Amino acid sequence: MKHRRRSAGFTLVELLVVLVILTLLASLVGPRLLDQLGGAKAKTARVQIAEVEQALDLYKLDVGRYPTEAEGLRSLVERLGTVNGWNGPYLKKGLPSDPWNNPYQYKPVGRHGGPDIYSLGSDGKPGGDGEAADVLN
Repeated sequence: MKHRRRSAGFTLVELLVVLVILTLLASLVGPRLLDQLGGAKAKTARVQIAEVEQALDLYKLDVGRYPTEAEGLRSLVERLGTVNGWNGPYLKKGLPSDPWNNPYQYKPVGRHGGPDIYSLGSDGKPGGDGEAADVLN
């Protein structure tokens, strides 16, 4: 009586079952991970905006005013014109871009009387929902 030796390995059906299970798991977990990534970018933007606000406050202490809209946030990293009292740069790592690689927006007189620093979100346009929503100080 001859016994057939079963080779060690997986059959095609077993491999297909494993692939189906992995695909189902990825479809359930994937969207949640992407949502977390979008939220992390908005949190990063808020932290960077707070850092720029602190630099603006230091600028105001030295110069006596916030930068004009024409001077913009660039005045935090380089001396523009003949600004008396400028003692910068006020941002050691330079002027950051938002997490979507767009420049931060600046208005010297904003909603609450002080300067507004904000990101236009992932779409680079005012307004929006989700990851495309504006991130304000």
